[in-house]
Amino acid sequence: MYTKIGSNEPCWCGSGKKYKKCHEQFDERIIGFELKGHEVPPRRIIKTKEQVEGIKASAKINIACLDRVAKEIHAGMSTEEIDHIVAETTREMGGIPAPLNYEGFPKSVCTSINDQVCHGIPSPHDILKDGDIINVDCSTILNGYYSDSSRMFCIGDVSPEKKKLVEVTKECVEIGIKMVKPWTFLGDMGNAVHQHALDNGYTVVREIGGHGCGIEFHEDPFVSFVSRPGTEMLMVPGMTFTIEPMVNMGTNRIFVDEENDWTVYTADHKPSAQWEVQVLVTEDGCEILTY
Repeated sequence: MYTKIGSNEPCWCGSGKKYKKCHEQFDERIIGFELKGHEVPPRRIIKTKEQVEGIKASAKINIACLDRVAKEIHAGMSTEEIDHIVAETTREMGGIPAPLNYEGFPKSVCTSINDQVCHGIPSPHDILKDGDIINVDCSTILNGYYSDSSRMFCIGDVSPEKKKLVEVTKECVEIGIKMVKPWTFLGDMGNAVHQHALDNGYTVVREIGGHGCGIEFHEDPFVSFVSRPGTEMLMVPGMTFTIEPMVNMGTNRIFVDEENDWTVYTADHKPSAQWEVQVLVTEDGCEILTY
């Protein structure tokens, strides 16, 4: 997978340093895992310092959008109004809403209510009601760099059962963050997330998970939250990806709306919750880029 570079040649990362002074030992360590049969990250998804700075700038807009939604969301508001908030905030700060026209998606943000797992399409006809839970999933482009995060919001007087689902799902993400450690595997992280959901009586969606993000909207790797320890891709410093388990109160089975071909629902129509952060793997853990 890794094209051989001479020790005295410029490093592939663009640092301007000789390879032997930069990423040679790093690459050799990765190749050692590959030779043992593990899935390892290709160079194209290991971010350079310049790329990380670009992603962080995009992330500032992403966070600002959700902060504004958090201040303004309320019962009686339409999901179309949430879309306007995100679109306006993104453009005022010089960015572009990544979902808009992505593979035909018609809006600037995803708004998924109650039994909608993800990819809910904002509409003037979807009015938030007392007792609803909603996921607002915001993705941003700035100067070609992508950021992605989502938050759950409880509208008015939410039942204890729904509140617990929202809280446990957030705990799942927090556990995932703690499990992001260089030279361990995505499967270690995903398994810990899954186990916490199971311990609380919930299920986790299998078909949809996290993803690499930064230079493209969706990059490798696919990040599963129903994985086994010691499996999936090796995590190394410079990787950026999302942690976003979709946790269901009932079955983990899902279906896609036949009319819009986007919105995903739980098969039993019980509530689903999701929080999403984007992280950068560092030398000793990870840095949270979006939340």
